[in-house]
Amino acid sequence: MARTRELVAELRERLGGAAPQPPPAPLPRVPEPPVRVFPKRHEGSRYARETAAHTTALLGIGQVGTRYATDVVLQFQAELAVAHEAVATELPEDWAAKNGLLGLRSRVTHHREFLLRPDLGRRLDDLSLARLKMEAKHGVDVQPILADGLSAVACMQSGLELLASFTRACEARGLTVGTPVCARYARVWLEDEIGQTVKARVAAILLGERPGLGTGDGLSAYLVYEPAVGKTDGDRNMMSNIHARGTPPAVAGDRLAVLARAMVDQKRSGVSLELGHLVAELGDAASRHHRAPQVRERLVEVPT
Repeated sequence: MARTRELVAELRERLGGAAPQPPPAPLPRVPEPPVRVFPKRHEGSRYARETAAHTTALLGIGQVGTRYATDVVLQFQAELAVAHEAVATELPEDWAAKNGLLGLRSRVTHHREFLLRPDLGRRLDDLSLARLKMEAKHGVDVQPILADGLSAVACMQSGLELLASFTRACEARGLTVGTPVCARYARVWLEDEIGQTVKARVAAILLGERPGLGTGDGLSAYLVYEPAVGKTDGDRNMMSNIHARGTPPAVAGDRLAVLARAMVDQKRSGVSLELGHLVAELGDAASRHHRAPQVRERLVEVPT
């Protein structure tokens, strides 16, 4: 026998390997798992349920144990995805030309810069400024501006409808309307430079804005009298939630024209604009009463 085998055999003998192994000790009895009881879903108070009927905010959603219910979580994730998609979508460079609009662009060079540098979105680049001076009407009452803002989705979906409705309503009220333009990578204050350049009495920017839970297609409109670089938010009047589930574009266009007419007549805008006598025309836009909430649509249906 080789020396190595002898050593291995000797080692096994010393370790007791030659003796039979003792039987394994019996395992302790494992008790049956307890019956799992799922806690009942808590729906919140009656006050929360009644309050939720008057707002689209997430109120009184309840919980299961210490966590939200599955359908609540899925709904929230779906609505958040809608908002993310709206912010991430870019307006194609040729979209304005394809839709018969004068295409302009802010000083922003790419989408990430647009999100991080609001200041660059408030001024036109040199080429756009030159085009505006050469190709747009000057000395008009109202200069409409369609823009992407924070939701190019809203601009492409209902922007043209709002622009057309607003233009028709302004002309019906005796206001001259400038060349329709479309601004890419635009912030609200871009209307100041555009309106100042064409010497418009009122500038109105209609842009995608406020993507939130379940709403990625909402437009907002900002109007300012005697637009000029340096105007503040206190100089503007605005209308938000312009979409099918909020204020429809056709209705919003007419109300915005009422605002433009009031600005031209009163020669002012913003906090000093008097709207008390226009409640009949502006509806809840000029009212101080509570407004009916927009319809909150469920994006995910969980089978029961």
